[in-house]
Amino acid sequence: MPAGTQRVVADAEARGIPIRVRERGPATSLAEAAAQIGIEPGALVKTLVIRRHDGTYLLALVPGGRKISWPLLRQAVGVNRLALPHADLAFEATGFERGTITPLGTTTELPVFADASIAELPADSWIGLGSGSHQHGILVPAAALLSGVNATVAPITDAE
Repeated sequence: MPAGTQRVVADAEARGIPIRVRERGPATSLAEAAAQIGIEPGALVKTLVIRRHDGTYLLALVPGGRKISWPLLRQAVGVNRLALPHADLAFEATGFERGTITPLGTTTELPVFADASIAELPADSWIGLGSGSHQHGILVPAAALLSGVNATVAPITDAE
């Protein structure tokens, strides 16, 4: 297992979050990526690194089929300016390459903002996330993840 995925697994275990690692290959669509790890597209959650105007970072959890609503995210964070940083800055902030970012195992502890729709999933729902590697995805129970990373839950997305 790649080092990044090992970090993710260790962090999940330390937080008491059940985790399943799934091998995956390259995907050309959200549906294909979700199918590779055995979930519906709406249960595949992107972890986006967001830069505040003061140079600090946070993570935003965005379910498949949805996109960041910048006004809603700014309201939830309580700031006027947010942006997506360049890939090298996202790597510096998390230790993960784009496309593999997850709120678990980051090299820097970052606040997590999760779209409210994730919290509305049934209690036993598992969601898919990046795993710190391009060859794997992870599955975690949605409620356990939100609790385990102390996520701020708010409406932060719009339908795509």
